[in-house]
Amino acid sequence: MASGSQELERFVYEALVRGETRESIAQALKAAGWRDEQTRGVMDAYADTPFPIPVPRPRASVSAREAFLYLVLFTSLYFATYHLGSLLFDLINRAWPDPSEQELMGGALRESMRWSTAAILIAFPVFAYVSYYVSKEVARHPIKRLSPVRRWLTYLTLFVATTVLICDMTTLVASVLGGELTTRFVLKVLVVAAIAGSVFGYYLWDLRHEETDA
Repeated sequence: MASGSQELERFVYEALVRGETRESIAQALKAAGWRDEQTRGVMDAYADTPFPIPVPRPRASVSAREAFLYLVLFTSLYFATYHLGSLLFDLINRAWPDPSEQELMGGALRESMRWSTAAILIAFPVFAYVSYYVSKEVARHPIKRLSPVRRWLTYLTLFVATTVLICDMTTLVASVLGGELTTRFVLKVLVVAAIAGSVFGYYLWDLRHEETDA
C-alpha cells in the first residue's frame, strides 16, 4: 500500500500531466485536508516550464563529503561555544573569587583558561572557514539548502540551545526563590543565556530565511 506521501506525489504528477494549474491543484488538495507545506513541497519538485510532461527539479542528496562538512561545522561550533563559556566562567571566577576555594582553584583555574583559550583559537577559525565555504556552495547551488544533513543538524542545534536556555532560566528562578543570588552566579547565567540565545537566534533566522527563499 502506497504511503500518503507517495499518493500525494502521484496525484500532483497526474494532475500536472492533465494540464491542471498549480493553483487548482493546491485548492483541491487543501479542500481534501492536505497542509500547504506538504502541497508546496511536492509541487516544487517540478519546474514551472512549458513542456508536455512535468519536468522534475534536481533534488538534494546526501554525499559523504557533504556529511563530513556539516559534521565538522557543527562539531567545531559546539566545541568553540562550550570553551567560550568555560573561559568566561573562569574569568568571572577570577574577578569574583570564592574565598573558600581561592587556594584550591589557583592552578586549576589557570590550566582551565589555557585549555579553553587554545580550544577557541583552533575551533573557531575552523568553524568560520567551513561556514564560509558551505555558504559559498549553497549560494552556487541553492538546492543544497535542502540537504537532509544540514536540516537535521540545524534542528538538533536548535533543540540543544533551547534545552540549555530552559535549564539556565530554571536555575536562575530556583536561585531567586531560594535567595541565593550572587554577582558571580548572575553573570554566569547571563553568559549561558547570551551564548545559547545567540546560537538559537542565528539558526532560527537561517531556517526562516531558507523557507522564505524556497
